[in-house]
Amino acid sequence: MAPVIRAAGGRIGALRNPRSLGAKLVLILTVVGLIGSAALTLLLASVIVPSFNQLESKSVEAHVERTRAALGEYASKVESAVRDYGDWNSSYDYMAHQTAAFEEESFSPLAMANLDVSGMAYVGNDGRIVIARWRDGNRDSPAMRAALIAQIGRIDFRKLLGARNSASFFVRLGPAVAAVGVAQVRRSDGSGTPRGYVLMARRITSAQLSGLLQLTARLDLTILSDANRITPGSNTMLIAVPIFGPGGHAIASAAFTVPRDISVLGRRMLILAVAGSTLLLLVVLLMLRRMIARLVLKPLRRVENHMQVVRTSGALGLLPDEAVRQDEIGSLGRSFNAMLRQLKDLREQLEVQSFALGRSESAVAVMHNVRNALNPISTILSHGIAQAPPVDRGTLDRAIAELAKDDMPQPRREKLAAFVAAAIEAEGRDREERRRQLQVGREAMSHVLEIIGEQQQAAHDRPELEPCDVTEIIAKNATIARYSGELSIAFSFPARPHRVMGSRLILSQVIGNLFANAAEAIGATGLGGGCIGVTIHEANGQTCIAIRDDGEGFAKDRTPTFFQRGFSTRKHKSGGLGLHWCANSMSAMQGSLRLESEGPGMGAVAVLTLESAAEAKQELAA
Repeated sequence: MAPVIRAAGGRIGALRNPRSLGAKLVLILTVVGLIGSAALTLLLASVIVPSFNQLESKSVEAHVERTRAALGEYASKVESAVRDYGDWNSSYDYMAHQTAAFEEESFSPLAMANLDVSGMAYVGNDGRIVIARWRDGNRDSPAMRAALIAQIGRIDFRKLLGARNSASFFVRLGPAVAAVGVAQVRRSDGSGTPRGYVLMARRITSAQLSGLLQLTARLDLTILSDANRITPGSNTMLIAVPIFGPGGHAIASAAFTVPRDISVLGRRMLILAVAGSTLLLLVVLLMLRRMIARLVLKPLRRVENHMQVVRTSGALGLLPDEAVRQDEIGSLGRSFNAMLRQLKDLREQLEVQSFALGRSESAVAVMHNVRNALNPISTILSHGIAQAPPVDRGTLDRAIAELAKDDMPQPRREKLAAFVAAAIEAEGRDREERRRQLQVGREAMSHVLEIIGEQQQAAHDRPELEPCDVTEIIAKNATIARYSGELSIAFSFPARPHRVMGSRLILSQVIGNLFANAAEAIGATGLGGGCIGVTIHEANGQTCIAIRDDGEGFAKDRTPTFFQRGFSTRKHKSGGLGLHWCANSMSAMQGSLRLESEGPGMGAVAVLTLESAAEAKQELAA
């Protein structure tokens, strides 16, 4: 699981921080496109959706107003019919003296059919019902008549009419809803006091409501809200308009479903606008990507490839086909070609100056190497002059004189003889040590004479490469380096021979210089001693010699400055030719030198790389 998480994290990191310029530009364009598409979507949504919602709200209001107008017109027709009956003189006289003839004439099925009403009633001023009738078709309906009478008993006509002569409203009669019109009974000329009320009821059904609204509608007896109820769906909307009774509260609702054409149209327009704008953005991004790849990335890649060719081959050839362009890429190509021309001129000048400078530097480098080689001789001589004799000569002479006496006691004679023997043995060891030191000094002097003798040829020609045992050279310079100062330095190096292709003399000077620098780094720690270890590794025809010390080390960012001419880390020294000369000498032997350190106080390692002698022989044989 952990490798999968790391791999996913690596992919996310590569997407966040792509390496190539093309990937960065594509990522930027993609992000800009996504942000632009989201912003455009929000903009269109903020414009289109509210506008169409407002249109839909207006459409709903129109449906509600049309429904209220239809219901009001339906009830006003009943009110108009009942008003004629209330102003009828015969009704006025009937309310004073009820007669069967008037009832037969006024409440006949034919009269009710002509008036298009289902129920009629006369009510006295005191609320007494004079007569009430309800007919369904050609038959009386006692149940509906009872429901009508019950509703009349709950209505205060005086309060309902107020100062008006007539009014209309809807009532709930069991499972039915009816429009009711009521008017005062009075003479046509307005004389006389009102003698009661006449009431007419016209039943309204779902079919009649659908006819009035010109759409499929129904009377919903379960929705009794006094406010309009709007229930939107995905493609349709349910509208319920309350039908108010005489008390001002809903007794039923006129419910119908209308399609949400405006909302659907708005959604379609939004989807179409978003899809069109997204497609347009994608086309623009694709064209921009192609143009960037063609006009920017491809020329830059050509410049990069040409720079790689220049780096690997060293040939300062000019970049073609960029002079005709007049934009920034063309200017870059012309500037690059101008830089290559300048570099070519500078290289030629540098070669001339390097030859002259090499001749002068060679002499200085020789003196530097001679100084390093003479350091052990100076140390040996200093030790020899400062070193006291192992036995005081006067004491030894007195001991010998006492031994010459005949009357010397035997125990005393044995002690003096042992002292003289030990003194002679110490003198021999001292003489042997001085002889060994003089041998080392003679080798160092021979090395100095060899440097001076071969310098003339090395200053003008490339060093002649030959197989040489680098282990032997390291051992010899390690012996000399032990006497290069007052430090106690322990050396460790491989015993097995390792043969490389190089100049034995120059390689010895390079290793001697590196040992001297390592000893100085150890001395800079103030510990009075340290160790220098050498490891040799062969691989792929190359031999790597690593010289590691436990000295003061250095910061990683200072590595490039060590090989500059004149640079030195020692304040009491000047010149700084050691590492500069060593790097040039390794390059002359077709090798390399580099320095590494983990930081101050962590020591340092110098890595020499040369071609293995066995590999070189195989190449020559082939």
